[in-house]
Amino acid sequence: MFQLLDTQTLFLISLGSLLLAGLTLSIIGQKTAFPRVTLLIGFGIFVGPEGLNFIPNLVTAQFDIIAQLALLMVGFLIGGKLTGSALKDSSSAIVSISIGASLITSIIVTSGLLLFNVPLPLAIILGCIAAATDATAVFDVVTQSLGKSETAKLNKFKSMLLSVVALDDAWALILFGLGISVVFALSGGSEQGLLMHAMTDIGGGILLGMLLGVPTAYITGRLSPGKPVMSEALGVVFLCGGIALWLNVSFLIAAMVLGAVVANFAKHHDYPFHAIEGIEEQFMLIFFILAGATLNFEALQQIGWIGAGYIALRIIGKLIGGFIGAKLSKVNQGTQHWIGPALLPQAGVAIGMGLVATSLMPEFGNQLLAAIICSTIFFELVGPIMTMQAIKRVTNTR
Repeated sequence: MFQLLDTQTLFLISLGSLLLAGLTLSIIGQKTAFPRVTLLIGFGIFVGPEGLNFIPNLVTAQFDIIAQLALLMVGFLIGGKLTGSALKDSSSAIVSISIGASLITSIIVTSGLLLFNVPLPLAIILGCIAAATDATAVFDVVTQSLGKSETAKLNKFKSMLLSVVALDDAWALILFGLGISVVFALSGGSEQGLLMHAMTDIGGGILLGMLLGVPTAYITGRLSPGKPVMSEALGVVFLCGGIALWLNVSFLIAAMVLGAVVANFAKHHDYPFHAIEGIEEQFMLIFFILAGATLNFEALQQIGWIGAGYIALRIIGKLIGGFIGAKLSKVNQGTQHWIGPALLPQAGVAIGMGLVATSLMPEFGNQLLAAIICSTIFFELVGPIMTMQAIKRVTNTR
């Protein structure tokens, strides 16, 4: 049937069908207990090459660029949460918990996988990716849990949780950049090459985000006073991503720093990131469906024990890391015991980092991507439940 359609017609019909299917699945997710991401990935598997093969290669071949666009916007929105007012009341606790939940998780996952004789490059990358948390899932659960009788203390916990998630992904991206640099050195690069790659990838991303963020903070939001239009937001984010790729620096870190700078310096903005949230949603729908469609079943059969080990070690890492970080910051016992479980969801950013690593480590590509996607399904099913449970438990302990 596909052979009867020209390329442009086939692409548009496929893209439109995926968007409508994603919208339908999102509505189903709101009416059921299933997380939306699980439904989208499952649908992608069902209609992809490993299932009914309804998605043409013309569309699945665009997965990388769609993933980059989606993750650019995710990074921009995460950076927008790192405002002074959001970090003001619990800044030391937020930093302590986020570092503990990221760094300790990365160390535990990497060390544990090495004990299972996983190749060092693969163990390092999976350890770095394990630090990331799905900010979207956590935000949805926090929003769902809001009630009219909510206390100020509970508001503080939820605000802390969202800020921790934002920094959690920031540390994960930094760890990932360092991890890629280590793998680069192991593949034959010199120690000097390792240091230079880390400096340019991470430092260059930070510098680029700042250089674009400062003028963006003052220029945007003038056409419609206080409210940047979508063309401004998308233009700046895509420009940032394009320059980052051109300069070979981290586009995720650059986008996140860009978002943080605009959020903190654009005093005339009423809601600097509201415009981009609508279009970001559409990219994420296609992103998760294509993530499922590109899943390789043969790879799944090869990584069963690696995937199971990654899942178990990441759970242990988040529980221990979150507890230690909260303990050191001397927050209440409820937060100490439940901040780790609240950080279990994992999705888009982790898959994006997996895609980047796959292009750099083609010999581990199938194992890496399959492990991340399989664990994403698990953590997006179990993670939000644990986040909701954590909120309820902390409420009862206050």
